[in-house]
Amino acid sequence: MKFFIKKLGCPKNDVDGDYLAGHLISAGHQIVHDDSLAEAVIVNTCGFILPAREESIYEILHYEKLKNEGKIGKLFITGCLAQKYYDDLKKELPDVDGIFGLGQLESIQSAMSKPDRAPINGRPGTGQAAIFPGPETRFIGHELPYEYLKISDGCDRFCSYCAIPLIRGHYRSRSMSDIIREAEILAEAGKKEIILVSQEGTGYGRDFDDGADAISLLSELEKIEAIKWIKLMYLHPEALTDRLIEYISFSPKVSGYFDIPLQHIDNVMLSRMNRHITRAEIEIVLRKIRDVSVENLIRTTFITGFPGETEDQFRALYDFVAEFEFDRMGVFKYSREEGTAAGSYHDQIAEEEKDRRMDELMLLQQEIAFKKNIDLIDSIHKVIIDRVGPDTIAEGRTRGDCPEIDQTVFVKGDHLKSGDFVDVRIIMAEGYDLIAAPIGGEK
Repeated sequence: MKFFIKKLGCPKNDVDGDYLAGHLISAGHQIVHDDSLAEAVIVNTCGFILPAREESIYEILHYEKLKNEGKIGKLFITGCLAQKYYDDLKKELPDVDGIFGLGQLESIQSAMSKPDRAPINGRPGTGQAAIFPGPETRFIGHELPYEYLKISDGCDRFCSYCAIPLIRGHYRSRSMSDIIREAEILAEAGKKEIILVSQEGTGYGRDFDDGADAISLLSELEKIEAIKWIKLMYLHPEALTDRLIEYISFSPKVSGYFDIPLQHIDNVMLSRMNRHITRAEIEIVLRKIRDVSVENLIRTTFITGFPGETEDQFRALYDFVAEFEFDRMGVFKYSREEGTAAGSYHDQIAEEEKDRRMDELMLLQQEIAFKKNIDLIDSIHKVIIDRVGPDTIAEGRTRGDCPEIDQTVFVKGDHLKSGDFVDVRIIMAEGYDLIAAPIGGEK
C-alpha cells in the first residue's frame, strides 16, 4: 500500500515518523512524498501545547475530508495527541481507520494490511511511551546533509508547565550501541552532521548503571569519520556540568552550540515552574560557557505569562535578556496544559497580556540578533551547504545554527552542492540571515 506520513511537531516527532516509515517499508508498503498519491495517510500529531494541538486537529480534519471524498483510502492518527487524547479522538472521529499511541509500529502495520475496518486496538499504554526501534528500521527520506538522531525519550523533571512526562513517560536512555549503529547508517547514507535530540540531552545515561553519560556518547560518535559536525540539543541548566561544557567547547566535532531552555530568570517564577535552579546558578553556567571559549554560542527559550508572573518579574526577564544578549532565542507564551501542576494555578494571565510580553521580548531579541549579524560582516566562517537553489545560490549554516530554527547563510558559488563544507566571508546581513562569498575550496 502507498502511504504518506504527515509530520507535525518537533524533530523528535520527525524521528518517530522515520522509524514508522522504515517499519512499514520493511513490511512491503511504499512511501510516497505527495499525499495525492497515497492510498493511506498517517498523521503523526503533536500534543505539546495548544497551538500544536490545533494544528494537528486541523490536519486530521483536512485528511478526514479527503477520505470522505474518496481521495484517500485509509486515515490513521498517531503521535503525542493520540497518546494523550485517545478516547476523545476515537469518540469525535468515527471515520478515522485507526488511532494509535506512541511506538505502536506493529499495530499500525497490521491496520495498514487489513482490507476492511476491523476493530483495531490502538489504545496507548499508561505511563510508558514508545520503545526504541532498532536502528536498521530508520528511514532516511531526504537528501539534506544533516539528520536528527534520538538518544532518549521521556522526562522525569515534571516542570509544572509541561505535559511531556504525562505523554511520553519517564526518562529512558537509548542504548549506546544502537545510537552508534544508527549514526553509522546515517553516515553511510551521506549525512555529514547529526543532531542529537531528546527531552533532555544532559540526562543521557543517568538511568544506566554502566557509567555512560553524554560525554562518553559524544566521544564514541566522534570516532565515525564521515560525521563532521555533532550537536547535542536540549541541555538542562541544572545538569550542565563544567566537564560537559569544557568537552563541548574543545571538541573537534561537537559544535559549541549550547541549547539551554531557561524558561525564566526570576527566582519565584523558576520555583513555581519547578525548575530547581536559581538566577545566580543560571548566571554561573552562562558565564562559564562564554568564558571557556569566545566561539561558543548560546540558544535559549523563555516563557511569558506564566501564572502569577507580575510586571516586575517580566521586567526582570526583559532586562536580563537585554544585558546578556543571547546569540539565539525563542519565546513562547504560557499554554495551560491539562494534568500539569501549573494548569491548576488560580493566578492565570490573560491571553492578550501573554501576547504583549512575548512580542516585547521578541522585538528586543530581534534588535540583539540584527546587531550581532552586522558585527559579523567581514568575518570568516565555515558553513555546511544544506541545499542549492536557483541561480547557484546555496543555503548554508554555521556551526552555531541549527536547521529550521536558526539563521541561514546564503552563499553564491558555481560548484557548491549539498554536504559541502565551505569557508566563507560574511559580506552582508539581512535581518536574521547572512550573505557570504566563498573564500576557500570545497570539501
